[in-house]
Amino acid sequence: MKASCAALAGVLLSVSTWAMAADYPAPRQGDWIAREFKFHTGETMPELKLHYTTIGEPTGQPVLVLHGTGGSGASMLSPSFAGELFGAGQSLDATKYYIILPDSIGHGKSSKPSDGMKTSFPKYDYDDMVEAQYRLVTEGLGIKHLRLVIGNSMGGMHTWLWGEKYPKAMDALIPMASQPTEMASRNWMLRRIMLDTIRNDPDYNGGNYTTQPHMMKYAITAYGIASIGGTLAYQSQAPTAAKADKIVDERLAAPITADTNDFVYQWESSHDYNASEKLEAIEASLLLINSADDERNPPETGITDAATKRIKNGRLYLIPASTETRGHGTTSNAKFYSEQIRQVLQTAPQRTM
Repeated sequence: MKASCAALAGVLLSVSTWAMAADYPAPRQGDWIAREFKFHTGETMPELKLHYTTIGEPTGQPVLVLHGTGGSGASMLSPSFAGELFGAGQSLDATKYYIILPDSIGHGKSSKPSDGMKTSFPKYDYDDMVEAQYRLVTEGLGIKHLRLVIGNSMGGMHTWLWGEKYPKAMDALIPMASQPTEMASRNWMLRRIMLDTIRNDPDYNGGNYTTQPHMMKYAITAYGIASIGGTLAYQSQAPTAAKADKIVDERLAAPITADTNDFVYQWESSHDYNASEKLEAIEASLLLINSADDERNPPETGITDAATKRIKNGRLYLIPASTETRGHGTTSNAKFYSEQIRQVLQTAPQRTM
């Protein structure tokens, strides 16, 4: 009974927190079925369910917002992101814009392995996910042209692909916490180790587990600490071994809510990502927003600078590192770049299909 009351209290708290923080119209949920969806592997699903959230009215200028790995459209409705962007007078004022937040394949309430197929679910990649988003927007919602596509982390990589696959479909692109080059280096190394750790846990049993594999929380925690959080921030939060241990203990004690097969599919879908070959095809105005302390996309490699120069209307905004930034997680807080978004929308030409 106490547990039920605690859970209910948590739900009520989250609802009241949203109500207090949100200065924008209430989100609306929807589902659309993409029929005969063909994956890059050649596999076809007769019905692929795509869930989505919208904010504002369809008469507004459409803006597509793409979430990161393991997230969902709803996960973008945090006070630090939606609360900084979607309110009256803010950069993506939902009384002016029609905000569309899809759940990508394998995420949220869209079709995913844990719906019943487990490892029989088709192996999807980022191209599949972007094609599904495009079909949702154009066929499901009847929108032929977007004012803006903006995405964070995995959503940022999806944004690069949108610009290349559908160059006339939008006026502006804002990929964040991402780069267009091949998934490689430390970013993929850490992902590979995390996935191998999970798969090699006897509890995983080839994806036919009865309880979530024990090693999953250790793999997730290790990857998270290694690739997100910010060097200066961690030094400030954990300047002693005792404080560092406390952070690790808290993260290991936190419950893992993700289904393991869903998790493995989500992270493995990045393996063949590479948006570097077709950058010149991008026609929309593009602003890349990265953080100087991003562990997964370190600016010192020069990769992002070189990529941006290949785009006719492209530029880079690099958020300076500080104790306030969180490395790869910095772009989850729109206070660092909300004005840059406003400037893009003020200057990007209105185009049509």
